Amino acid sequence: MLFSSTLFVFLFLPVVLGLYFLVHPRLRNTVLLLASLLFYAWGEPVLSLVLLLSIVANWLFGIWVGRARKRGGGRGVLVLAIVFNLLMLVAFKYADWLWGSTSDLLYSMHWIDAPWSHLGSYLAPDSMVRAAILGPDDRIRLPLGVSFFSFQATSYVIDIWRGDVDSEKNPVDFAMYKAFFPQLIAGPIVRYRDVHVQIHERSVTVEGFAEGIRRFVLGLGKKMLIANVCAEACDKCFAVPAAELSPSVAWLGIVCYTLQIYFDFSGYSDMAIGLARMFGFRFLENFDYPYVAKSITDFWRRWHISLSSWFRDYLYIPLGGNRGSKLKTYRNLLIVFFLCGLWHGASFAFVVWGLYHGMFLAIERAGFGDWLAKRPAALRHAYLILVVMVGWVFFRAPDLTYAMSYLSAMFGIVDGSQLVAVGDRMIPAELIHHVPLFARSLTWTAIVAGVIGSTPWLPAARAWVQRQYENGRTTLGASCELGGTLLLAVVFVCTAMELVGSRYNPFIYFRF
Repeated sequence: MLFSSTLFVFLFLPVVLGLYFLVHPRLRNTVLLLASLLFYAWGEPVLSLVLLLSIVANWLFGIWVGRARKRGGGRGVLVLAIVFNLLMLVAFKYADWLWGSTSDLLYSMHWIDAPWSHLGSYLAPDSMVRAAILGPDDRIRLPLGVSFFSFQATSYVIDIWRGDVDSEKNPVDFAMYKAFFPQLIAGPIVRYRDVHVQIHERSVTVEGFAEGIRRFVLGLGKKMLIANVCAEACDKCFAVPAAELSPSVAWLGIVCYTLQIYFDFSGYSDMAIGLARMFGFRFLENFDYPYVAKSITDFWRRWHISLSSWFRDYLYIPLGGNRGSKLKTYRNLLIVFFLCGLWHGASFAFVVWGLYHGMFLAIERAGFGDWLAKRPAALRHAYLILVVMVGWVFFRAPDLTYAMSYLSAMFGIVDGSQLVAVGDRMIPAELIHHVPLFARSLTWTAIVAGVIGSTPWLPAARAWVQRQYENGRTTLGASCELGGTLLLAVVFVCTAMELVGSRYNPFIYFRF
């Protein structure tokens, strides 16, 4: 069950909201816990046990770490908790990839006679474990949100050990925090120290509930009306064999993906923040218009803030951050972004994407950032967009080979002139794969809307009108509010039509 589904919008959410406000306030966390477990089990009936195991284990670890810390210890328990969470992540997300990569390496070195089979093939054909955790291709199934709730649990026990927060003694309250459905499968990574007071004491106001609805509708519109439209064109472009790509089609594909991933991810964050607001929670922002950044350093202050701040606080600073020599700082950046890339997926392409961003951060820290800061804003912005878009090729491509070929097509090294058989004739691929076949008028509309929506122009214009209204310089303030409400209503109607009528609604976090 996804936020962008008719089942969630028109049945699950209204029922949960109704129950939430009908029961006694002391039972509201229980209602949210049961609703969250149902939400997760709807798509992961068997692998829900993984989430439950994480909840029980980390609740016990939290209490154990808290008690040990009061006695002046706790480091050993903390290490045990971190190892448990990382092993759970590795077992489900990376075991198949590590097994296959090791097999390929040993086979290429002639140390083994044939590549090893998938890990799942070694389980008994009729075993319950095999049926529970393996897909039809004998690969280990990836539990939804395992990357998010593993990092969330790790930050919880570390914060207790640091003394930033006390352990949660109530198992229901802790389980609700861990399983809270708005942030469970696609983030943001909500730290316990940021919401522990709200778990026990919160209130829902009319203004807050209305703001939650507005935020949810905005996120849903981002996902359905921009991200999905761009995704359709992007998928078509990336389905073309790399040798047949023309530069124009390659650039169209990566422009669409650049907008798709931002509006999909920020849309889900908006929906999560809005949903939480309806129940009285205030989540921290996860995106701050990253595409208007003027450097890669600035980009990572704005993109997926909950993840970048997690790596900063729990890895970069403990490694030494920028407190040592310049070489150690560069090393720390590369380590962090190597792991950041790996966190996104079990693929060498993700690793390269992470190291690519780490490299640019190190280059900017080495002095290029100071030089860049003195250049015109347009040049800095062009640099940022180009670097980010090239990086997204590695993020979107199925493997490194295709990524390199795709980049070659983007920059004209491969020009799509390869001959392709069409009936009895051989025709240059660039004459078959041309832009109008990949982009409809709706695609261009979504691209324009995406470019405008990825900047703070509209919020800034709205804020300016509101200030003028409050100062008595214009009478448009009330009209602006009414216009904004009507626009959201139109967005919701259009989104509802898409939800009902469209069969194309990808969930890109299955890869992560």
